[in-house]
Amino acid sequence: MAQQDENLLKKVVSHAKEYGFIFPSSEIYDGLGAVYDYGQNGVELKNNIKEYWWQFMTRLHENIVGIDSAIFMHPTIWKASGHVDAFNDPMIDNKDSKKRYRADVLVEDAVDKMKEKIEKEIEKAAKRFGDSFDKAMFASTNARVLEYQKKIDETNARLKDAMANNDMVAMKQLVLDLEIADPISGTKNWTDVRQFNLMFSTEMGSIAEDANKIYLRPETAQGIFVNFLNVQKTGRMKVPFGIAQIGKAFRNEIVARQFIFRMREFEQMEMQFFVKPGEEMKWYEFWKEKRMKWHQALGFGTENYRFHNHLNLAHYANAACDIQFNFPMGFKELEGIHSRTDFDLKSHEKFSGKKLQYFDPEDNQSYIPYVIETSIGLDRMFLATLSNSYREEKLGDDNDRVVLALPPALAPNKVAILPLVKKDGLPEKAEAIMNDLRFDLRCYYEDKDTIGKRYRRMDAIGTPYCITIDHQTLQDDTVTIRHRDTMKQERVSAASLKGTLRESCSLTAILKKL
Repeated sequence: MAQQDENLLKKVVSHAKEYGFIFPSSEIYDGLGAVYDYGQNGVELKNNIKEYWWQFMTRLHENIVGIDSAIFMHPTIWKASGHVDAFNDPMIDNKDSKKRYRADVLVEDAVDKMKEKIEKEIEKAAKRFGDSFDKAMFASTNARVLEYQKKIDETNARLKDAMANNDMVAMKQLVLDLEIADPISGTKNWTDVRQFNLMFSTEMGSIAEDANKIYLRPETAQGIFVNFLNVQKTGRMKVPFGIAQIGKAFRNEIVARQFIFRMREFEQMEMQFFVKPGEEMKWYEFWKEKRMKWHQALGFGTENYRFHNHLNLAHYANAACDIQFNFPMGFKELEGIHSRTDFDLKSHEKFSGKKLQYFDPEDNQSYIPYVIETSIGLDRMFLATLSNSYREEKLGDDNDRVVLALPPALAPNKVAILPLVKKDGLPEKAEAIMNDLRFDLRCYYEDKDTIGKRYRRMDAIGTPYCITIDHQTLQDDTVTIRHRDTMKQERVSAASLKGTLRESCSLTAILKKL
């Protein structure tokens, strides 16, 4: 089981602000809850993550194209999608701490603790029996493990029923029966469970009395569904094909916490893949494998990812899972992969009165395609990247450094150009080298402070390479290149820099693994 490291999260939050990655929004007015601004380094890292996803989807798959749909959409779209009636979270308050929680998450956390108890029983037995230990046999026969497992199964079944039937009384009873205590007050003094709709509403129209109520989109998927036929016909697309989109979405999260993990304004990278009915499970498995490979190609460690199958399926799905990542808060959802059936297109066909069917020339028939969705939170991907890359290293002689070991292709700046001193023609030579590199690589120029301090600053923002221009450069046109991760320095010719750095910092190298 993943160990939570709240201390690491605090360090990442502090580092992100200090080095221009993420600022609290409206900070001079004391901020706005669960809203953040991306700083000068943050926006570059964010754009590079977007580019990695976009190129993977649209360049490596000739049957996937992209769109950019509007944030404002016709209000009936959200009626058709089920968001007006069913986009709710079951919330419960602790009367002593005055804190609010999602009741289903409290139950899921309690189940996770039971699973941890099973793991501890197995670990203890493994130490006791040594090499002769049969894990499967022990798990299926040990009385204590079986008791925990029975309670887990019963809890999951009750949670599933309560969610499916929208039974908030049963949900509260489950919280009480599990004797869940508030993590802050330590008491079990709970309110009733209530449903909260998460959509932000606003008004469209120049005169308030005549205004129509519309919503800020809570997801980007519906913009793809309502444009399904536009894209299919103008792009002459044949099923199976996909439509990708990156865009802002908005949810009035009642419990928004853990930095940028859960925000009220966030960005999604979604792809809806339209398939022939009956073939959806084949493509569901296909995209599960493809998306996991995409994540693991960044080198964050295969042990930090796992699939988590959904116990409670959304009303539109016949299969769903998450790719979970080992955040500082433990394993949490990073990306969702869902088999959405034909629910969305069929519902929009019904509410709009327009046909949303695909004519299959091979079968000579029309049908509403089924859909496989891959949906990743860009901000969560940013947090996964930042927290996994954060390092504190002891260097001896009471020296240490903080380094962001970002994949070079994602780093905000690929190379720092550092003249050793601000005289003797070194700045002019450094600028000439920078002008040669800047069209291929994002460069950072700095000539203040000692070279050691400049190296440390570049380590802290994740710059993979530093180029130092010194007096020898003026004689033989060589420079010192320093590698961020190893701190190794080597002398190379200035002419060879572009080819070497472009290759090592390129997204192409990662994409080729896929």
